[in-house]
Amino acid sequence: MRDKEQIEIIGDNHFKMIMHEMGLDLTDDSLSGTPYRFAKMYVKELFYGLNPINKPKLSTFKNKYGYKKMLVEQNITIDSACEHHFLPIIGHAHVAYIPKDKVIGLSKINRLVDYYARRPQVQERLVLQILNDLQDVLDTKDVIVSVTAKHLCVSTRGIKDQSSFTTTLEYGGCFSETAIRNEFLNIISH
Repeated sequence: MRDKEQIEIIGDNHFKMIMHEMGLDLTDDSLSGTPYRFAKMYVKELFYGLNPINKPKLSTFKNKYGYKKMLVEQNITIDSACEHHFLPIIGHAHVAYIPKDKVIGLSKINRLVDYYARRPQVQERLVLQILNDLQDVLDTKDVIVSVTAKHLCVSTRGIKDQSSFTTTLEYGGCFSETAIRNEFLNIISH
């Protein structure tokens, strides 16, 4: 289904009905365009990662300079939504790999993180999706992904814990070795 059709169906058929059921005046000039704005935000911004056509092309290059040490891309913004309550998940990802024959354009790591974050998500799946894609495209298991995020479903409802956050960590290859994993954790802690 194309974006335009999704926006129309979500806005006109669904969100407009929710607003009506909540007793909101859809003839009010401040609210009349809200169903369209809401649907467009969901399809084009918050959940664009659901559409495979938006997956970034992960350009790789030959590692012709023979770089064999850890490369870390850190503090990548996570802006996602919890699939259980559709409330925001906000935080940062840290990604590292040790190149073999290929390296990846740095911005591609950020784009891949954003792509998978832009869907209803659980943090455990998010780190696995990023890890698996990078391992495949780089032809190496030597990849590690950490995500630390605040879940508004925890801080604004239920327990309403304002200070907690969640960290997930997934890795493969040489990052299974404690010393190498600790080197990564030390880098991202500064």
